[in-house]
Amino acid sequence: MADVAIAHGEGHAADHPETTTGLPHTKLAMWIFLASECMLFGALITTYVLYRGRSEEGPFPADVFDIPYTSVSSFVLLASSLTMVLALSAAQERDTGRMRLWLLTTALLGTTFVGGQVYEFTAFYDEGLRLSTNLFSTTFYVLTGFHGVHVTVGVLMLLSLVGLSSARRLPADPSFPIEMVGLYWHFVDIVWIVIFTVVYLVPTPTPGG
Repeated sequence: MADVAIAHGEGHAADHPETTTGLPHTKLAMWIFLASECMLFGALITTYVLYRGRSEEGPFPADVFDIPYTSVSSFVLLASSLTMVLALSAAQERDTGRMRLWLLTTALLGTTFVGGQVYEFTAFYDEGLRLSTNLFSTTFYVLTGFHGVHVTVGVLMLLSLVGLSSARRLPADPSFPIEMVGLYWHFVDIVWIVIFTVVYLVPTPTPGG
């Protein structure tokens, strides 16, 4: 039994060669990528904070934000982190059916969030808040829109995993690719917590306010 476990471990190591840090090359590359994304989102969030209160003309955040609506949308995205964890758990147990179900559920929740964001942008546009309306609108659309693109990419990655699984092109133990996509997905969710707090919950000063 021990020989089988050792052989499995050696096979896993061969599939995912490790660096001197003890991390597989793919996982290390993912962490480096996420670190660069942290810096990028950090710059975008900082820019928003610096310029959101400098607009001379409205609409201002208080004029357009619907906090309850965005809160529900945010809950939907955060719930997808749980379903992603369940997908990884099913993959580790090699339960292909449950794994596909939870991957599809995660993708559906992500799609729902993006759809809600599109609806919100449309409503803001109808209220006169365009990309070039003022400093607030420019930094807001760039920040939240960039995050929305990341969620969309994540949804495509999830659907790709489902497609590869259906075509039997994933490894016998699919937990590693699921874990890699999961790292990206959880990162996107954590970033949204920060964006939601900074953009929607922290009051924005208005000229003369």
